[in-house]
Amino acid sequence: MQKEKRIYWVITIITMALIVLPSYFAPREYLVEAIHRMGFPDYFGLELDICKIVGAIIILIPAIPTMFKEWAYVGFGILLLSASLGHWIADGPVKGVAPLIPFAILSVSYYYFRKLNYAR
Repeated sequence: MQKEKRIYWVITIITMALIVLPSYFAPREYLVEAIHRMGFPDYFGLELDICKIVGAIIILIPAIPTMFKEWAYVGFGILLLSASLGHWIADGPVKGVAPLIPFAILSVSYYYFRKLNYAR
């Protein structure tokens, strides 16, 4: 059980970093241009940033009930699959595959989350 907890926390922290941090380290002009190219309004980037931070906080703080964590995982899954589809259509298959990498790691995190919280 201790090994699984360590795996869960390492994978989860890596996943949250892959999802949240690019918004702050990628050039802002690139992010704004990508949002415009996909046809979203200007405020959409800020909305995404806020939702990513809230979701990461919900997943990373152990005291928050598991039901909220489940919904945060669902939200991140929808976010990453939608990003993949949007980039695939707007920018081509190469950029469309990129969001699937954090999605795969998120899936591993969710697997261990379920294993640790619902094991009987």
